[in-house]
Amino acid sequence: MPWSWRYEDVDGKPVDGPAETFSSQADAESWIGQEWRALQSSGVSTVTLVEDDRVDYQMSLQPAE
Repeated sequence: MPWSWRYEDVDGKPVDGPAETFSSQADAESWIGQEWRALQSSGVSTVTLVEDDRVDYQMSLQPAE
């Protein structure tokens, strides 16, 4: 089952991002670990890890306050 990321802006609205798919959760997490800064600078505030249609978890890309 493929893994992928969904992207949202600060208002929680979907935004376009790379349409990458991964064969494992570890591969998806490794990729986001390398790409999160570029995503953040392009307006992505939150990412959601999805396996097929099942949401695994959501993570903010914003700095901790």
